[in-house]
Amino acid sequence: MKISVTIARIIVGVLFIFSGLVKAIDPLGLTYKMQEFFEVWGREGYATIMMNWMYNHSFLFSIIMIALEVVLGVALLAGFYKKLTLRLLLWLMIFFTFLTSYVLFSGKIATCGCFGDCIPLTPIQTFTKDIILLLLIIFLLFKQQYILPVGKGFLPLVLVLLSIMGVSMLQMHVLQHLPLTDCLPYKKGNNLLELRKMPPNAIPDQFEYIFVYQKDGVKKEFTPDKLPDSTWTYADRKQTLIKKGSNNVPKINDFSLTDTTGADVTESVLGQEGEYYLFFLKELDEGSSKWSGDFTALWQKSKQQKRPLYIVTADKDKATVFFNTNNNGIPILTCDATAIKTAARANPTLFLMKGPVVQNKWSWADIKEALK
Repeated sequence: MKISVTIARIIVGVLFIFSGLVKAIDPLGLTYKMQEFFEVWGREGYATIMMNWMYNHSFLFSIIMIALEVVLGVALLAGFYKKLTLRLLLWLMIFFTFLTSYVLFSGKIATCGCFGDCIPLTPIQTFTKDIILLLLIIFLLFKQQYILPVGKGFLPLVLVLLSIMGVSMLQMHVLQHLPLTDCLPYKKGNNLLELRKMPPNAIPDQFEYIFVYQKDGVKKEFTPDKLPDSTWTYADRKQTLIKKGSNNVPKINDFSLTDTTGADVTESVLGQEGEYYLFFLKELDEGSSKWSGDFTALWQKSKQQKRPLYIVTADKDKATVFFNTNNNGIPILTCDATAIKTAARANPTLFLMKGPVVQNKWSWADIKEALK
């Protein structure tokens, strides 16, 4: 029995630590995933006021959740306050199982983000994993007498404290800079234009179409191969999914650039020869003073190098006022806020591009590196 308990303890502890660390290298990824859940639940009418409040505090929840996963995993392996640790793990696992079951059975959210963007799992895989972990934690609760502390004295406490400090410092670092490992489609070396295309082995969804025509006040449905004559007037079209396709969504499907006139300039900007900069700015906030000086130096350097510099923002009006006041003549392009959140985990983030290929990326805290 001791061997079984030890194996279960190691599996649960290591998986919780691993799951937390994978998300800790990109805590904003979990924030956005939480916002997706709260937004869907609020839209469905489940405690809308509370969901809106939780949506606005998703960042704090993600930081706490990530730290809790790592710390509880370490506490279990160290044998620190085993009864409290196992109860917290149980409640956390019940919550995770609820989330993954909702993803699996509702179909309203594509993935749960259990292992972040670096290790994507299907809904059935995540649900199965959670059921197994839930059973292992229940087993450990019943056999907790076999869980002994690692070492003597204050060692378990020291290990837990070190885990709290370590995961907190890791999250603080990547929030100021960029994720340690970039697993998103906009990572260094990727061709953004190619990733906007449909995958070569895509299988499209198949739909059934019914056309509604009317004549003399009477509406009637027709299939595409049996449309009525010209005496009938078109009224509506109904579309029904009859067979779901696969691999038919581009890895980058929401990224487009529009200029001040509203024209789509994605192909012309990304398709140009030579090097240029894309300065992604989701929104202007009070922290703009932290990077405005470095940005001015970057603007001057880009002119000396004859490298075009573009502002890519979701808040065109504020950006126009700010940059036209401080740095005249910079082209300002508009992009969807969700696409910017995916492309630029820090606000703002600087891309060095060569044609459609990402050459390098820097957060606002590292713009000085781009000036060297």
